[in-house]
Amino acid sequence: MYSLRFRLISLFIFVVTATLAIFGFYQYARLSDELEKNFTAHQKEVISRLETSLPSTLWNMDESTAEKIIKAEIQNVDINAIEIRSAEMPDSSFVRVTKDGNTKQPGGILRDSDHFQVSAKLFAEVTKRDVSKGNHTSQALGEVIVTFSHDYIDKKLRDNLTLTLVQIFILDIILIIALTMSLKVVFDPIKLLQSALFELSSHDAETVTELPESKSQEFGKVIRGFNLVLRNLKNIIVLQRQAEESANAAAKETEEAYISLKAAQKSLLQAEKLASLGSLVAGIAHEINTPVGVIVTSASVLSEASNEINKNMAGGNIRKSDMTAFLTTATESTRLIMSNAARAAHLIQSFKQVAVDQTSEQRREFELIEFLNDVITSLNPTLRKAHTTIKIACNEEIHMDSYPGLLAQVITNLTMNAVTHAFSEGTGGEIYIDVSLSEPFVNFDFRDNGHGIPEEFLDKIFEPFFTTKRGQGGTGLGLNIVFNIITKQLCGTINVHNHHDKGAWFKICIPRITQLLQK
Repeated sequence: MYSLRFRLISLFIFVVTATLAIFGFYQYARLSDELEKNFTAHQKEVISRLETSLPSTLWNMDESTAEKIIKAEIQNVDINAIEIRSAEMPDSSFVRVTKDGNTKQPGGILRDSDHFQVSAKLFAEVTKRDVSKGNHTSQALGEVIVTFSHDYIDKKLRDNLTLTLVQIFILDIILIIALTMSLKVVFDPIKLLQSALFELSSHDAETVTELPESKSQEFGKVIRGFNLVLRNLKNIIVLQRQAEESANAAAKETEEAYISLKAAQKSLLQAEKLASLGSLVAGIAHEINTPVGVIVTSASVLSEASNEINKNMAGGNIRKSDMTAFLTTATESTRLIMSNAARAAHLIQSFKQVAVDQTSEQRREFELIEFLNDVITSLNPTLRKAHTTIKIACNEEIHMDSYPGLLAQVITNLTMNAVTHAFSEGTGGEIYIDVSLSEPFVNFDFRDNGHGIPEEFLDKIFEPFFTTKRGQGGTGLGLNIVFNIITKQLCGTINVHNHHDKGAWFKICIPRITQLLQK
């Protein structure tokens, strides 16, 4: 990679050389055009003079005078030879004079790379008179052939080109020397500063020495600035070490506080889960009272009817109507006992499964809609008390391999959040759970037809300890637990919006097959 100094010098040399070459080419073109014009004009002048001076010598066959005229003209640097031919002897020369003894074959106007041959006819005017009028005619005496040389023009052009190249070369040398010396003044302090910066970056700042300050007005300020920065950096290092010591002490205190906070948070989360489970236990206990009471009453009626029929049979006075009444009572009591026992068993089974899931967090395979129905069944006492109903919509069977306890915690917390915040006290409302499968994910749309969430609270709804009912039983942990379970433990996503009709709208997406939890 070339250095910046080399690239700057090369750039300047290129620009100057290109500029001089353009101007030199322009001057060369102008000079060439001017010389060619002069050369053409000179040819015309020479031919004109010869056409004027030579006819009389050719008429008189005065060879010596013709030779003198030709020698006078051949002194021009661009004429190599002049030849006069008589019309009477067109194949031989009347007079021929060359500058260097070189002869050329005549042949009209010829041109090669070095010479031009120009010929002109020589005429003499002859006067003839007749009866009617006088008449002048021209008689051809011969021709003159002049060989012009292009060497003089070529030499001048070569000299001009050589001079231009020499000027460019000399100017480039001068420019290189000037730029090298000028850039040395610029780059030497920069190189010194660069070395100091590399030393500063590869060593401890405390071991780096300050640079000698330059007398140069510009770079002296730069070096003084570097020295000032170095002093400040050394001061900052001292302060940084002091700050690090303080930070280490503060970090130790923070770590201890964080451990305490995590323990407190874990206790609060466990308390929240147990509180929801306790509410579930109370609701289930109240729900079971009804079928158990019906069972006890039906069993008591059946017992009294059995005692009565036994007494009649023992006395020997049993009638058909007594047996018919007993069978009717027995059948109805049995029906009531069986149906209410089945209802109680279903409630107990649902409660048992949900309670085990919430307390154990065991992974298992389960059918989603059946599981959701069990969770909703366990929440029915609370929902009836709040005059709230839940409607589940799902068009297909969805088999999940996940953590039902965590999912039950999510459904329970979202339901209790809706019961607590979505509806006015005593009015109740409806909760909708729409479930759909989009492999490999299961989507839940959990929404209600309540008041909705104020826009200013939407960004804070999942923050821990954020609640709009502080002092009214709200802890601010319910939705935070939901967020942590969905995003961290079930590896899914949850978003909250206000539905376009009304009410809050939670959109949940979790994998149908959840990865193992990281303990």
